[in-house]
Amino acid sequence: MLHLRSSQFSRVMVKLGPVFSLATVSPSTGDGETTDNGEAIINLDHGDPTMYEKYWQRMGDKTTVVISGWQFTSYFSDPKNLCWFLEPELAEEVVRLHRVVGNAITKDYHIVVGTGSSQLFQAALYALSSDASEPMSVVSAAPYYSSYPVITDCLKSGLYKWEGDAQAFDKSGPYIELVTSPNNPDGFVRQSVVNRSGGILVHDLAYYWPQYTPITTPADHDLMLFTVSKTTGHAGMRIGWALVKDEIIARKIVKYIELSTIGVSKDSQLRAAKVLRAVSDSCGVAHPFKEETFFGFSHHSMESRWMLLREAVNRSGIFSLPEFTPGFCNFWNRVFEPLPAFAWLKCGDGIEDCESFLRGHKIWTRSGRYFGVSPSYVRISMLDRDRTFNLFVKRLSRIRSQRRMRLEHVD
Repeated sequence: MLHLRSSQFSRVMVKLGPVFSLATVSPSTGDGETTDNGEAIINLDHGDPTMYEKYWQRMGDKTTVVISGWQFTSYFSDPKNLCWFLEPELAEEVVRLHRVVGNAITKDYHIVVGTGSSQLFQAALYALSSDASEPMSVVSAAPYYSSYPVITDCLKSGLYKWEGDAQAFDKSGPYIELVTSPNNPDGFVRQSVVNRSGGILVHDLAYYWPQYTPITTPADHDLMLFTVSKTTGHAGMRIGWALVKDEIIARKIVKYIELSTIGVSKDSQLRAAKVLRAVSDSCGVAHPFKEETFFGFSHHSMESRWMLLREAVNRSGIFSLPEFTPGFCNFWNRVFEPLPAFAWLKCGDGIEDCESFLRGHKIWTRSGRYFGVSPSYVRISMLDRDRTFNLFVKRLSRIRSQRRMRLEHVD
């Protein structure tokens, strides 16, 4: 749900799986406590990371960027670099942040910047399939990220084609397997599942950060995708980066971005560099687990939200959530249970279409059918503003199974 002035209503675009539609969203007045009359629409379908606004508001001008009118008139950032449109400042901060967190190896990798990880995903498909004699199969284990099928097939390319669930894939020939870890939507750590010759792996590591999951080891895969949107919450910057081992593949990814957008906004790159610098700096001035640090604030927020959600689910008697195995995090130097950016909720009590059921309570989610599984599941964003999330868990906790209501009545 978007925050609007109390005197306004707004028409907004709401993503429902691969489709967009208009919806009336009720007004809100901030992140404080609110009464729930059951009429406000709670939109947790998309993963807009507005939870992070609060931290960056506290930072004031620490990430303010001033760009003079004469700056960035050239297409080129560093003509000598393989990725000639990558701003050196951003490259430095990407390397530094991965070193601080310990979640990825950067030595001997080529850094390629993109307009979010979505553009980099398309560029990777192009780079990995451009020499194939026939369309390459693209697969991912279900439940897979709902945008993978849509993005893969949107151009009806002759280079590659979406082939669905990697666990059921038995087609001969070369293939590309997408490994999202931690996984969107269910939050589990993933590995490839096809495991046969002719395959190429793309690792989407958008959520491999210490607010979401234990950092157990630095990732060291051939092609890894990251994005500012889920790292720091700045989805509107549209900045992502790929770490690529193979120079030939890296050059092809750069060529795709050159052909499609002639590079990536320097303004956004400069702002992203300053934000990443602030994140790394915060880890150096206080103990990482303190809320003054970016990851400390983010981790505490996610921990609190997951506790509230599990309490609401337990009270309802209708829903269930995945159970995660705690792991030792090298960044925090402690053991904790994963705290995914999305909740993978399952409806019980004979409810077959969980999305429609929750819509009846004016809670908007995304159906499991968009992720290649049963509609008894839904994905729910954990990253919205405090007011929206608090309203959601209150309303969810009031949805009771008939059996639970009878027991409570007897008590």
